[in-house]
Amino acid sequence: MAVVRTTGRFTFADWKEEPVGPEGLVPRLARSTVVNSFTGGIEAPSTVCAYTIAYTGDTTGSYTGVELLTGAVDGREGTFLLREEGTFDAGGTRCAFEVVPGSGTGGLGGLSGSGSFEYRHGDTSVPYAFAYELG
Repeated sequence: MAVVRTTGRFTFADWKEEPVGPEGLVPRLARSTVVNSFTGGIEAPSTVCAYTIAYTGDTTGSYTGVELLTGAVDGREGTFLLREEGTFDAGGTRCAFEVVPGSGTGGLGGLSGSGSFEYRHGDTSVPYAFAYELG
């Protein structure tokens, strides 16, 4: 099957962060839970995401996480997981993501793919790009 490329936007519906270990130190760790809402090629009104965040400065660092999306990709309904890895600084966040192998269900069974997004502080929605195949 050919690779399909799609785009869209997502918004942060909720963000909760808590420290892991002592507060006020650098470097430091935190964990967060996030709810996003995707539109466009990916339609997922309320995702669930968990991140581990490594702060290397007050406003710099990196993170990894997994996001559970329930909805549709270009009209095919199902559920899948995205493994995410990114960096951030005072200007914003950059992230690359990939579908967790074997996580697609329903019409998204056999889904594989990867994508990215870049968020600039102050934006109300974030553009993403996603390239995928359905097996």
